[in-house]
Amino acid sequence: MSKDPSLFTRQTERELKRIVFSREEIRARVLQMAGEITNAYGPGDEILVLGLLKGSFIFLADLVREIQRPLQVDFLVASSYGNAMRSSGDVRLLYDSEASVKGRSVILVEDIIDSGTTLNRLVPLLEARGPRTLEICALLHKRVAALDREPRWVGFDAPREFLVGYGLDYSENYRHLPFIGSL
Repeated sequence: MSKDPSLFTRQTERELKRIVFSREEIRARVLQMAGEITNAYGPGDEILVLGLLKGSFIFLADLVREIQRPLQVDFLVASSYGNAMRSSGDVRLLYDSEASVKGRSVILVEDIIDSGTTLNRLVPLLEARGPRTLEICALLHKRVAALDREPRWVGFDAPREFLVGYGLDYSENYRHLPFIGSL
C-alpha cells in the first residue's frame, strides 16, 4: 500500500462523479453553525448534543468543539438504510442514549435528511422524555422529506444525489473523506 496520501485521494476522486462540498466550505459552514448555536443558548442552559451514528460523528465532533457553551455529548444509533442506497422505511433503534433528556436543551445532530423517516421516528420518542427544548441540527438537507419538525440549523441544501464523505457512507465506505462527494 502506498504511503502517498494524495494517491489515495486521486483514486477515490476517480470513483466519484464530483465533489459537492469541499473541505473548506464544510469548515466555514460548521464554524458559522456553531456560532448560531452558541448564540441560541444562555450560559446556564443544560445542553445535551445527541449525535445520530454513524454518519454524524465527524460533523458532530467538529461542531461541538466550536460551540462556546458547556455541553454534554451522547449518541443514538438508528438504521433505515443497511447496505442500500435508499431508505427501507423501517427505522430500527440499535443504541439508545443513556443520558437523561428531561428538562434539558437537546440538539439532535443528523448528517443528512433524506427520506425523513429516521427523524420522524426519533423526534416523538425524544419529546416523550421531557426535554426543555428539542432542536434538530443537520449538516445536509435534501428538502424532499415530509418532516414532522424541520431542523433549526442546516449546513447545506443537498442535491438529490447519493452523497459520501465527511461521515456519510455507502456500505461503510467513504466516511473518512474530508469533503462530500457524489457517487
